[in-house]
Amino acid sequence: MIPLLVFYGNVMAAAALFTRHWQEGDLKHGILAVTYLALIFSVGWSMSTFLVKLVVSEKGFAIWLDRDALSLLFLAIVESIFFTAQLRRKAKRSGFPSA
Repeated sequence: MIPLLVFYGNVMAAAALFTRHWQEGDLKHGILAVTYLALIFSVGWSMSTFLVKLVVSEKGFAIWLDRDALSLLFLAIVESIFFTAQLRRKAKRSGFPSA
């Protein structure tokens, strides 16, 4: 269930990024934003799986919180911190108040 929620969150973020960048720029900017998100997700997933594999056994902590779910949960937390910091920096640079 946790991997499904993480994938759903990334699909929603990709749709929001595409729509926002497409409206502010053009189609090329929307596709570039989604590609950037996919790159961050794929590299981050590989790195988080490697790190969680060093600490947690294959069974994980529960049947619903195995090693794969933990790595995706860790990735979601790191992604949210990264993109929030990036949005705040962009809002500060443009002079708009941050959300």
